[in-house]
Amino acid sequence: MPFYEKGNVRIRYEETGSGFPLLVTPGGGLNSQVTNWPTAVFNAPEEFKNDFRCITMDQRNANGGESTGPIPTGDPWDAFADDQLGLMDHLGIDKFFYMGYCIGGCFAGKLMQRAPGRVVAAVFCQSVGHRPEDPDVMYRHGHENWVPEFRARRPDVTMETIEKYFHNLYRVNPDFLYSVSRDFIRNCRTPMLVLPDDTPAHPYQTSVDVASLAPNAEVTVFPWREPPELKARTINRVRNFLKAHVPMRAAAQ
Repeated sequence: MPFYEKGNVRIRYEETGSGFPLLVTPGGGLNSQVTNWPTAVFNAPEEFKNDFRCITMDQRNANGGESTGPIPTGDPWDAFADDQLGLMDHLGIDKFFYMGYCIGGCFAGKLMQRAPGRVVAAVFCQSVGHRPEDPDVMYRHGHENWVPEFRARRPDVTMETIEKYFHNLYRVNPDFLYSVSRDFIRNCRTPMLVLPDDTPAHPYQTSVDVASLAPNAEVTVFPWREPPELKARTINRVRNFLKAHVPMRAAAQ
């Protein structure tokens, strides 16, 4: 598998298909990695490879993945964006679509903030978000599903460092998408399509808030995973939404 390297960061990625670039990150929280696609609600690279140049990646330090790097205790959302934008630079890609599953909703917010001229349109699929009645759900998820295996691999990283990491991920901005403010989304004119979910880590209200605040946002029906015919129509709606936003110059090529 190909890798992108910058300093002490090494990112594994995959590409499939051709057309306008679509960076799509799988779910799994801090374990977001390419091998999660077969068990995703739908496999985006497989679904869209005939329409777009699909790029996907293991996120930094995901257990089971092959991307590695320091634990960023300053602004971890910016560090994820650095990895994602750095990969696009490495591939010679300027403008692109972004679709994020689960934690990818937070990635989407930060990417649109960091690269407003590059992210042409964004899709939020079952986004992670802050749940006021259970504010530490993502903090617990990280401790239960990421820390044990990560520390077995990286005993050099102290729990003090990990606690700072989790604090800056989930407690500095304990509202909404964690990575950006409501004011940012309210003023962000990037076209967005929201596919809601309603689980402890994927609050329905977060998806509703994104769709309500963003001036150029659309939202699908909910629930949309069943029956199969509705799920297929929802996938096709994502395809049509993205095709409608391919820049004119790229569409003419």
